[in-house]
Amino acid sequence: MSRPDRARFGAYGAAVCAAAYGSMKLAQALGANALADKDPLPPHLRERLLARDPLFVASHWVLAGAAVVGVVVALATVRPWGAVVPRRLLILIAWTLGVFMIVRSVGLVGFGFVGDALVLTGVRPPPAGHADLARTLAWWDLLLWSPFFLSWGVCWATAGWRLGKRDRRTP
Repeated sequence: MSRPDRARFGAYGAAVCAAAYGSMKLAQALGANALADKDPLPPHLRERLLARDPLFVASHWVLAGAAVVGVVVALATVRPWGAVVPRRLLILIAWTLGVFMIVRSVGLVGFGFVGDALVLTGVRPPPAGHADLARTLAWWDLLLWSPFFLSWGVCWATAGWRLGKRDRRTP
């Protein structure tokens, strides 16, 4: 398989991750649990999420819609019909999403590998009265959500990198 063909996997990977995430959010919007109890949220927000607070239900619909847009944008980076979208806009979107997701997975914004490790090692004490829940959610984030967002972010960054390489080759 040639190098450009391998680089296309980033776009297809981003599309698959967006579809998986969107499917989960759609299921949650329709009333399914679909890992909602594993979201690494502060206790008061987690209670609202599990009680199907209208704000959270609405956010699930918005995120499911955003995931559909993500699938289309990811595919636009590699499919011929994507040529109608300005390439620089696709590069900007791909790199922005890639960096955001990688930063989230690493934990520089609270959750992620670093934040989870700090909670699990006791360096960052969990909220009083919710220590067991915080550790459980940190494990879920460490083993599921952070690797997922890291993979998704790398896929987006790879798609952006591939588009940038194509831009430099074409006059």
